[in-house]
This record gives sequence, C-alpha cells and structure tokens, in this order.
Amino acid sequence: MANTDFETVMGLEVHAELSTKTKIFCSCPTEFGAEPNTQVCPICMAMPGTLPVLNEKVVEYAVRAGLATNCTISKDSKNDRKNYFYPDTPRAYQISQYDKPLCEHGYIEIEDDNGNPKRIGITRIHIEDDAGKLNHNEFNGGALVDLNRAGVPLIEIVSEPDLRSVGEVDRYLKKLKSILEYIEVSDCKMQEGSFRADVNVSVKRKSSKEFGTRTEMKNMNSFRAITRAIEYEAGRQIDVIENGGKITQETLRWDDVSGKTFSMRDKEDAQDYRYFPEPDLVAIRLSDEYIENIKKSLPEMPESRRERYINQFKLSEKDAKLLTASKYLSNMFEAAEKICGNGKAVANWLLSDVSRILNEKELEPVAIPFTAENLAKLIELIDKGTISSAIGKKVIEELFENPKDPEEIIKEKGWIQISDEGAIMEVVQKVLNNNPQSIQDYKAGKDRALGFLVGQAMKETKGKANPQMLNKMFLEELNK
Repeated sequence: MANTDFETVMGLEVHAELSTKTKIFCSCPTEFGAEPNTQVCPICMAMPGTLPVLNEKVVEYAVRAGLATNCTISKDSKNDRKNYFYPDTPRAYQISQYDKPLCEHGYIEIEDDNGNPKRIGITRIHIEDDAGKLNHNEFNGGALVDLNRAGVPLIEIVSEPDLRSVGEVDRYLKKLKSILEYIEVSDCKMQEGSFRADVNVSVKRKSSKEFGTRTEMKNMNSFRAITRAIEYEAGRQIDVIENGGKITQETLRWDDVSGKTFSMRDKEDAQDYRYFPEPDLVAIRLSDEYIENIKKSLPEMPESRRERYINQFKLSEKDAKLLTASKYLSNMFEAAEKICGNGKAVANWLLSDVSRILNEKELEPVAIPFTAENLAKLIELIDKGTISSAIGKKVIEELFENPKDPEEIIKEKGWIQISDEGAIMEVVQKVLNNNPQSIQDYKAGKDRALGFLVGQAMKETKGKANPQMLNKMFLEELNK
C-alpha cells in the first residue's frame, strides 16, 4: 500500500536504436537477427589502426528527434569517449557525447493522473554507439559475445526528474515511442531492444524540497516491467528510510520473475567515465539551412492526426487518441478507410477485436500479420451482407493465424451469410416452437426476449443468418 507521506521522483534515460541501414561509424548493416558476428568489420570490432567515420544519417535522425520533442538544436557539437570496460564493448570505451550534445532543453506534453496537461522536460538528446551482446550459456557456463549490435547507432533521450507516478512514466514512454515511430527514426521494437529505458527512482518526504538519493535500473524494455519495477523500488526505498537506513546510489537489476531489484554495482558519476573529446572524429557543425530543411520534412504528428480524425471521420476524441497513439495502427486505419470508405467501421474493428487479440498475444500493432486491404475487404463483405459481424469476428481471428483474402477464408470455412428468406423462416419457426416462454415474455413487454430469440437463431445457424432479416421476421411473427 502506498505511503502518502512520500513522493516518488523519476527521470528516464531512453535509448532508441536508429533505423539507419548502416552502423554509426562503419558501413556494416544493422539488421536484427543475423547469425552472431556476421555483421562486423575491423572498425566495429575495434581492431588496432582503424578509424571511425560518422554516418551523416545518424545526425539527421537525431536532429529530427530533437525538433519533434521541442529541443534546441546545437549548431556546434562533438563526440566524446566514455571510458568503461565491459566484455561486449570491444574498444573499452563508448563513443558518445558529453558536454555538447546535439539537442537540449526540450519537452513532451502528457497528461498527469488527473487528466491535466503536464510538460516533461527533456534535458538532452545525444548520439552514441551501442554495445555488443553477451549470450550467456546457462548449461555449460560462461558467455559468448556477439558484436553484430556493436556500433548500431543510438540516440539517448534524457528526461528531467519531472515524473511523479507510474502512470506519468507509462504515458511519457508511450508518447515518446509514438513520436519516434511517426518521424521514422526508430522502429521502437521493444522486444528487439530497439527502445529501452534506464529508470532513475528516488523518494522524498512531501515536506522536503530536496530530492532523495536515486537508484538506477538499467535496460528495461517492457512497459509492464517498468511499472512493476518502479512500484517495488519506491516501496523498498520508503521501507529503508522509515527503518532509519540510508539509500545508496547504485545501479540495480530488475528481476521480473521474483518481482524484486538486486544491486549490480555502485552508480557511476560523470567523472567515473573519464570523458574526453574523441580525437578521431571532427566536430559536428550544422547550418541554419540544414536544421530548417529537416524541420520542413517532419511528417504530420499524432496530435494533428487526432484532430483531423475527429473532424474528417467524426470519431470520438477517445477513439482518435487510441488510433493515433501507434503510427502503424493509424496508417492501417487510413489505408483501409481509403479502400472501403467506412472510417467508423475500420476504427471499431481496429480498436476492438484487433486490439484485443494484440493484447492477448502481447504483440505491438506492427506485428499485425494481415494488410489494410484484408481489413477493408472484410468490412465490405459485412456491408454487402455476405457475412454477419459475428462471422467477421471469426474472420479476424483467422486472419491473425492465416493472413489471406477474407473472401477465400469464408468460402473455405463455409461462413457465407444465409440471406434466403425461406431458410431463415424455418429457423425462426424452430426457435419460436422451442421457446414458448420467451414469446410470453415478449408479449408481456420484456423487450430483451427478442434479443434472446435472435441469439438462439444465430446459434442455430452458427452465426451465418442475416441478423437484420432475423430481427424483422421475429418481430413479424411475434406481433401477429
């Protein structure tokens, strides 16, 4: 149970892998999932005598991210060496940015827990290269290093400690993820580690103006895990303080199975990394024209799309907000609406059955296996009366398992709607004969009896009867 005497203070350091075709300092490809150590070269393996060359696209993408998050873009920045040893960091230093980042002093607007607008400050956005990956072998012991990810370009987005609840953290991360997807600088696939956060947590008594000592949880790539970890860590810190102890500044590991944090090491400060300017790379100089051209190329953002959906398609604010939260879902909505011309129906299917299945399978919208054309075709089949909405739900389930033309699916499964009056009348008569009590209930003014009878008829025809015809025929028979 939350202790109301304390306030939790949080700041986030989000790492987003940029979706450039090549790495930040060499021409190796960046595709995810290749065989270990097949996307490497002497530069990203840090062989002696090699020199990095900065990928210009990385700078462009970082500036795009900065402009989309209301940052000031620095016309004069540089790269620095951040020195630390780790087995998957082949140089024993990371090329990052220290005192002259590309972007500073931005913000993202979210809603607080009461629905009021709140600005979360962004301290800086800087570019750096990713480390490799250790693959631990739990059976034979030891670990193998895969350097495919070493040198993949990152932006690190550092927030101010402005977040005060897990709800605010969740909304901030989802908004930031959405922005990066819209401006197409990162695919933000959390399951592949291309959008992950370091979470800084501290607690303080509400009466105190000073922040408490913070701890940091590294490389978290699940919204649910982040929420659970913050709740646990804030509770742990409050217990320590109330029992007379002191919080140690340290880096923690979150264990999702036990639901607890464990100490990894003391938290480093800037001096521990012994930053100094990267001598092998020249300074980064940007012209006003360069920044302005990137600004003009930014696409329509979520807020603008949301307003357009409300005005153009007459969607509710809630539905428009849900659709535009994911660029992929929003793009699918627009593409399907263009084909079938029924925006309300497209929104309903995406926000009900499609979103439900995504949640059940714990998938992001980008993992929807069927196309906007498939969805539009399904809606057209329902609008024409070829299938009922009940059958449409079955088709959506099938599309997730076996994505293909919905018309093929309904033919294969024998799901074409029964619209033959004689066949439907037979079913109506059978249901009425089997449910005399419902007939009495309807005549006694219980309107729900009609819904029950229609439901029984749909069950009898396995959802294939035309529901409008069923309603009409039942009413005719009941009102005789």
